Amino acid sequence: MQNNMKNNSMFRGKDRQNYLFPFILVSSLFFLWGFAHALLDVLNAHFQEILQISKARSALVQFALYGGYFVMGIPAGLIIKRYGYKKGIVFGLLVFAIGAFLFYPATLIKTFFPFLIALFVIACGLTCLETAANPYTTVLGPAKSGARRINLAQSFNGLGWILGPLVGGLLIFSDKGDPFSALATPYIGIGVVVLLIAVLFIRTPLPQIAAEDTELSGSVVSANTKSRYKDLLKHPLFIFAVVAQFFYVAGQTGIGSFFINYVIEVRPDISHLEASQILAFGGMGMFMIGRISGSYMMKFFNPRKLLAIYASMNILLMVIVVMGLGMISVVCLFASYFFMSIMYPTIFAIGISGLKENTEKGSSLIVMAVAGGAVIPMLMGRIADLYSMAAGFVIPLVCFAVILAFGVSKLKN
Repeated sequence: MQNNMKNNSMFRGKDRQNYLFPFILVSSLFFLWGFAHALLDVLNAHFQEILQISKARSALVQFALYGGYFVMGIPAGLIIKRYGYKKGIVFGLLVFAIGAFLFYPATLIKTFFPFLIALFVIACGLTCLETAANPYTTVLGPAKSGARRINLAQSFNGLGWILGPLVGGLLIFSDKGDPFSALATPYIGIGVVVLLIAVLFIRTPLPQIAAEDTELSGSVVSANTKSRYKDLLKHPLFIFAVVAQFFYVAGQTGIGSFFINYVIEVRPDISHLEASQILAFGGMGMFMIGRISGSYMMKFFNPRKLLAIYASMNILLMVIVVMGLGMISVVCLFASYFFMSIMYPTIFAIGISGLKENTEKGSSLIVMAVAGGAVIPMLMGRIADLYSMAAGFVIPLVCFAVILAFGVSKLKN
């Protein structure tokens, strides 16, 4: 019986090889990009303060990062298809580190544009990491537990989302000196850590795995197998997954971008630093708890049904947020992070299921769909500038309605 339990482990393949350590190493990447993304929410509010710019203009922070995903999406898929997951990950880490180090000269120039360039370069590196790491986690064990593994890996992403606004808020908002130089410290630290992880990946052998061809698994196949992007048009579930991912990232980024603004609008007595701490422990804490619990709940619930339930809950919560009912609405904003938690990895796993030789290309297109985060925050910021911050949250409400439709759809690949 003990052998059967080992063979049924979510980290053990058909060849009985244990993939736990490769899974842990790849999961560290999820932490890195979670931390990088969460810092944006602090940057957004900080640039409004030090540059005296509107909410709509400050959303160019998100536009630069998520625009980088859109530009790099297809090249990342081609790089990984040709050179493999390991080299794609190492390349992504090196580009990520370069972008982080570019923050130092940007702090000396002290204008908005150099920071946007640095964020764009970071995004190009992150695109390679996400294009490789997301599908790779789905094949590090039995196919039937692919969605559970990607959600578990994304739990480390949730930890990054907690520490991002916490560390960023402490380093950026607590600095009483030059408000620009305060931005250099966290990003130089990120660059050093990323380089160390790149060295670890270079020195660690990663398994080349072919996935089982069942629901919720990708398929890593021979590089000799020819596939074309237009072949993906034959997979209606994948196409809907790209659309759903666009709207999910749009909704999540919009909520994160203006969380601090919303809290301060409701409670003017709260400072930017305090609001960033509320975001870290409240919103992002709920996000990580949701990721961990969601991975466990998928042992008992169909991932698509769970996704639909969570989307329905977030629609209700956004209605209350738009109503602007003081602390009640703030609490609902917190709660939305719990129900957002499983959406990205679950949509990703469902979307690439059954794509076989098209997995890497499909993965790159789903990653490109995060371009939704480049557009929607600017629209939310414009609504906030014209009306109120609360009114802007009608946009995430619509986004979650699209995800609900994806969850209840009967489409297959």
